[in-house]
Amino acid sequence: MNLNDGLIGSAPSAPGGDDLIKDTTTDTFMRDVVEASAQVPVLVDFWAPWCGPCKSLTPALESAVRAAKGAVKLVKMNIEEHPQIAGQMGVQSIPAVFAFKQGKPVDGFMGALPEGQIKEFIGRLLGEDAPGADLAEVIDAADTALAEGRAEEAASAYATVLREDQANLPAIAGLAKSLVAMGDLTQAREVLNHAPQGTENDPVIAGAVSAIELAEQAGNLGDAGELAARVEADPADFEARFDLATALAARGDRVGAVEQLIEIVRRNREWNEDGARKQLLQFFEAWGPKDEATQEGRRRLASVLFS
Repeated sequence: MNLNDGLIGSAPSAPGGDDLIKDTTTDTFMRDVVEASAQVPVLVDFWAPWCGPCKSLTPALESAVRAAKGAVKLVKMNIEEHPQIAGQMGVQSIPAVFAFKQGKPVDGFMGALPEGQIKEFIGRLLGEDAPGADLAEVIDAADTALAEGRAEEAASAYATVLREDQANLPAIAGLAKSLVAMGDLTQAREVLNHAPQGTENDPVIAGAVSAIELAEQAGNLGDAGELAARVEADPADFEARFDLATALAARGDRVGAVEQLIEIVRRNREWNEDGARKQLLQFFEAWGPKDEATQEGRRRLASVLFS
């Protein structure tokens, strides 16, 4: 059904100004959402009092919308009291969020996303008009510097972003990873302690946590040369090969680390309760999806698993 069917034309005006966040009804939906979205994009949060996930999503939505500094608005609709619009839009489960631009729904998501992912959603919605778009360019440059081993340069760039936006999750995670690369695990943990509450499971924060954990594991291992000698003497010494992979990753030899773990998976997938594959996934989480070693490692792992 066309969203405009039955909505455009006779909806009465609703009192109130141009509030950034407001509640709406069936009668005020036209003004609050359809007409308002001609000026700035409007997010519509369909919720109900009995919906548990809605209670965690709404505060995250409100925080993300406020962080957008007026570039987007939020309208909340209680579908228990006002089911008609949700029914027209085919909403079958909540929480459900729809983004409107120029009077039409253009994007949306279901379920309770963390604030970091909501901000990413808003960023995609706004494109070049997103507040902090220039900060995104700084983060991209910092990511490149970190991937190329220029940890101090990356740390400086991430810190610049955080001076503008203290809750920027990619910058928080990037700074923590930079500190890990510089050998300062204590400061890296301190940086993550300042991440907004409730973002622990955000992928970028989880990746930084994994980077710290891997660095801690490497600190408890023996000399990489000795481990390599053990592997050469006995290729089936999977414990030595596993430890060698961790040591190589800590030294920045990500390709070498991937090769050692892939070899364990190839020889004995079940070793240590699938430990080699699990360690690879932790590496990928710590390095991030854009890292070349992550991309190549995923391809090689898939080739081994499905050959």
